[in-house]
Formats: sequence, structure tokens, C-alpha cells
Amino acid sequence: MARTFHQEDLRDTRFVDCDLTGLTMRGVEMRTADIDSPWLFDDAVVLVNGVDVMPYVVAQVNARFPGRTLKDAHDPDGLRAAWTALEEAWAAAVDRAAQLPDRAVDVQVDGEWSFAQTLRHLVLATDLWCGYAILKQERSFHPLGIYDESPSGFPFAEHGLTREPAAYADVLSARASRQAMVREFLASVTPQILDEERSNPHAPQHPQTVRSCLHTILEEEWEHLRFATRDLASLSSPDAGSETR
Repeated sequence: MARTFHQEDLRDTRFVDCDLTGLTMRGVEMRTADIDSPWLFDDAVVLVNGVDVMPYVVAQVNARFPGRTLKDAHDPDGLRAAWTALEEAWAAAVDRAAQLPDRAVDVQVDGEWSFAQTLRHLVLATDLWCGYAILKQERSFHPLGIYDESPSGFPFAEHGLTREPAAYADVLSARASRQAMVREFLASVTPQILDEERSNPHAPQHPQTVRSCLHTILEEEWEHLRFATRDLASLSSPDAGSETR
């Protein structure tokens, strides 16, 4: 139900996992604001004093992450180039994380996943969308993969996953094996295979193509790289010791 807040003091209010579609603000005092949501890029319109700022936001994000514009590639060569760009970007992020103090990869910034947890989630995402959906491997899940707590139609609990802490070297090894899984699949993929139908792991009643499964992987990778890069910058700042652990 829509609600109206009039002359309310909502300073420092935090909205997490909320649907704010159609949000209207008039005459508000907002000297600082932080909006972070991957879904803003899905044909969203965000007007600030009548100006749609989304084209600018998209352009700036793409400028920060060279290769991101390839994430919607349609043909095999384009998808291979997209994955190569992603691997290079993530390699740089891993190198950056290695320069931080010991155990910084396990630090959670502002309640978000740590760098190590992010890599573990991407292991899970690759297993789900490449191993399980595209390659149809029923037992494709690495035990170190972790999933978020949002509702899903997929029975993750049945696949032997653990949320227990893991050695960072083991996380990197699992991650490398899953990156190789996608790379090896793309090496020989054809336009015909990209058009083949697959089952959506979260909603089997809504089939997808192999291509759309790959697009899901690419989107997931780029968004988590954006989150991880943001948090690595925070951990590198002089006041990093105040972050939540």
C-alpha cells in the first residue's frame, strides 16, 4: 500500500531489499544519498529535477569497468570476448585484495559479503547457471559455494553446500575451476547451441536459452565485481579498521 510521508525526519533511513518502484520525492532535503542496486539498469527511469540520470550512471559504470559493455553479446565470439574481459577484471581485483592486510578478504563492509564470500557466491552462480542449467550436470555443486537468503525455487540445501569458513586458498582454487568451466564451454560453443533451450533453475516453468543463461552469469559477475571493487576501496581507506567484521 502506498504511503505518504509529509514533513517527516527520515535522515539516515536505510532501505534494504525494498520495492520502491514509483517512489516520488517532492521538496525533500537530501544533501547526501547512496543508491546501489543492480536492477536500476533494467530499463529504469530515475528523474532528478526532471532529468533522467540513468544514461549517465550507466555510462559512468561502463567507463569504470572496461569490457562491461560486452555482457549482452549475442554470438560466440562476442561472448568469448566478454568472458575474457571479465576474467582480466577479476584477476586485477584478486591482485588488489592480495595487497590488503592479512585476513582482509574475510572482512564484511557495511554488512555485505566479504571478498572471499563473494568469490564463493560466484562459484555457486557458475555451478547453477553453467554446470546445472547449461551442461545439465545434476551434481555440479562445489561445497564451498554459498547462496543468498532470498526466496528461490531451487533446493540449494539438498546439494551439500556449506557456509563454514574456508581457507582463502581453497576459495581461489574453487573459483579458478569454475572460471575454467565457463571458458572451456565458450571455447567450442556454436550459434546453434546458444539457441538451445534450457530450464531456469529458479523457475523451471520459464525456459531460457543457453545464451540467456550465459547472460545471467555475465550480469552476476559484473555486478559482484562492482560490489567487490567498492568494498576493496573502503578496506584500503585510512579508516578501514572501523568496518564491520
